[in-house]
Amino acid sequence: MIRTTFATAILMAAAAPAVAAPETYVLDASHSQIVFSYDHLGYSTSHGMFSGFEGEIAFDQEDPAASSVSVSFPVRSMMTGWEARFEHFMSGEFFGADSDEMVTFTSTGIEVTGDNTALITGDLTLNGVTKSVVLDTVLNQAGDHPMAQKPWAGFTATTTLVRSEFDVGAFAPYVSDEVSVVISVEAMKAE
Repeated sequence: MIRTTFATAILMAAAAPAVAAPETYVLDASHSQIVFSYDHLGYSTSHGMFSGFEGEIAFDQEDPAASSVSVSFPVRSMMTGWEARFEHFMSGEFFGADSDEMVTFTSTGIEVTGDNTALITGDLTLNGVTKSVVLDTVLNQAGDHPMAQKPWAGFTATTTLVRSEFDVGAFAPYVSDEVSVVISVEAMKAE
């Protein structure tokens, strides 16, 4: 498949009538996930995932830096592959999360760094703590979805979080304080 780039999107927008505002895209919950990994005592790398979350992207084709993104999901939607580990993470040693505690991310700025890359800075609220984080982001593809027959976009982003900055640093440094995060999302143009 041909990859549409930020620059291509800008050129397409220049050939089309002017767009007054960013277009809203909503996340496809069935094809969006956040995978995190951390070192466990030097013996293994453990993984977990969040999936099925909600959010939207306001995409400005003429000026991608004027775009924005917001996402939210319950902490208890975490999947670890082992129920005892999930319960351990939800305990007071880590999150102490009740059933309605949310994780949120709201972008505060976007720096376009290449034809299909950008650094998205935003406020991440996790465990009641809000910190600025930067997502190193790639536009995988944008265009009409072959089955849905409407505009669609896919992105991959990476970052590293420091658990202790969000008051979930139990057992560091034995269990790594740094957590690698890979985000993969698809979004469809809102009706």
